[in-house]
Amino acid sequence: MVSREVYNEYTALLKEELIEATGCTEPIALALAAAKARQTLGQMPEEVEVYCSGNIVKNVKAVVVPNSGGLKGIKVAALLGIVAGDADASLQVISHVDDEGRKALNEALEHVRVKVILAERVPPLYIRVKVRNGYNTAEIEIALAHTNVTRVIKNKEVLYSQDYDRDAIAGIETDKMNINDIIEYAETVDLDDIRETIERQIADNTAISNEGLRNNWGERVGQTLLEEYGNNIIIRARAAAAAGSDARMNGCAMPVVINSGSGNQGMTVSLPVIEYARELNCDHDKLLRALVLANLMALHQKKYIGYLSAYCGAVSAGAGAACGICWLLGGTRKQIADTLVNAMATIGGMVCDGAKSSCAGKISLSIEAGIQGMKMAMKGLRYRPGEGIVKEDDDETVREVGRMGNAGMKGTDLEILHIMLEE
Repeated sequence: MVSREVYNEYTALLKEELIEATGCTEPIALALAAAKARQTLGQMPEEVEVYCSGNIVKNVKAVVVPNSGGLKGIKVAALLGIVAGDADASLQVISHVDDEGRKALNEALEHVRVKVILAERVPPLYIRVKVRNGYNTAEIEIALAHTNVTRVIKNKEVLYSQDYDRDAIAGIETDKMNINDIIEYAETVDLDDIRETIERQIADNTAISNEGLRNNWGERVGQTLLEEYGNNIIIRARAAAAAGSDARMNGCAMPVVINSGSGNQGMTVSLPVIEYARELNCDHDKLLRALVLANLMALHQKKYIGYLSAYCGAVSAGAGAACGICWLLGGTRKQIADTLVNAMATIGGMVCDGAKSSCAGKISLSIEAGIQGMKMAMKGLRYRPGEGIVKEDDDETVREVGRMGNAGMKGTDLEILHIMLEE
């Protein structure tokens, strides 16, 4: 049994991280900042200035903003938050936008001046929205995490300010996380302590996956997998998560329970485990424990990588899902740890070039790599220490992959942004 301190920390972490969001979390965080800026101003702005880190620009540029009428981009996300967002609804800020809200958005796109500025020397996750009407101004800053408001200013008066390290990774603050404790916690947690959180993940993520499989969203990666590769459990696991991303990246307004600040990662880490549980006819409580394990394994990796980087988060989530599947199949603690190492060693370093339709393809490949790593582990096979980034200690391997994804890929991140901004 893990210590009470670790138990409480993991329980709190799941409740804090596994929350609902409508749409890709970067444009939603931008809409949230804009909605709060308008709320603080107290009137419709005439001018808007939006300052974004490169990673925010990257993840907002090409993804459809939910309830916008199929529109994309920073200007759309900010103005929809301003004209129709609920500033008190967190990552559900534009979930209830209707036709009247879309009409207001189209009018604002014509009449409200919006200037977008790339913010420099800021954390990877950084948004600042400044609005003005006449002599009145308001400003909202969000940094490090998607809902973390760090500054509120009205007419140059600072109403709220929170100090933070501008060089922070913005990862998950859980210094005591390790693979053995995660497995122990998943196997012994009182399910009533986390049931509501995990049940919501099952319900929300399954619903949007089914929507992606039924209807023609984006490039239909999930549907293509089933049509072209058959209906075996591995394909179904990949298709379930890919289909959810098909829908979500292309404007579906159904909520998703996220992991590490990302809906795509929330679907990737959960839906394959759900599919395997159905295939194995597992009882429901066993599924809940497998999802606890999978989610925490993903969070463990992201602690070192950070919420946003050039390292595709689907890799971490796919590895986490494979650990949950390994546990469902009766894998030992060593086999679960070996699954994680094998998956990271196989596909670690796949780049994130923003939120868009092709995320579904990356999700599919990440799950395939995770399951391949799991099948190797079940045969007693693990990549050897000294081969590439693999270390003797499993948790050290996690740390070094995080080092590569954070510090090592900063130059890659910048170059991707330059490529994306070239017209």
